Amino acid sequence: MKGLAGRQTRGLPTGAKIECADNTGAKVVQIITVLAYHGTKSRQPAAGVGDAVVVSVKKGTPDTRKKVMRAVIVRQKRPFRRPDGTMVQFEDNAAVIITDTGETKGTEIKGPVAREAAERWPRIAAIASTII
Repeated sequence: MKGLAGRQTRGLPTGAKIECADNTGAKVVQIITVLAYHGTKSRQPAAGVGDAVVVSVKKGTPDTRKKVMRAVIVRQKRPFRRPDGTMVQFEDNAAVIITDTGETKGTEIKGPVAREAAERWPRIAAIASTII
């Protein structure tokens, strides 16, 4: 039985402020839109674990503040089901900033990373300290 990456429970709507889990200088980012999201009429885009999003940096170093960047969601508080039936939930919502080509901008990730995000983004898996 194989799980589909796009079938995750999306727990982070557009406008959500989340923690940045890498060492790029950004502390808090806000979701602007979800990349490759195909919704329906009048539905706000929402992101889940492993989704690429466009974010605006709200808190951080002066050179990173007010910048629009891409990021990948690596943790979410909303429980989601894995194909084997287990429910997974994290203590916080977190993202990692990436470049347009999918490379990570930071060199380390604080805290655990969901397996779904690590499988979909190999560069995140390479620098993740813990994969759950």
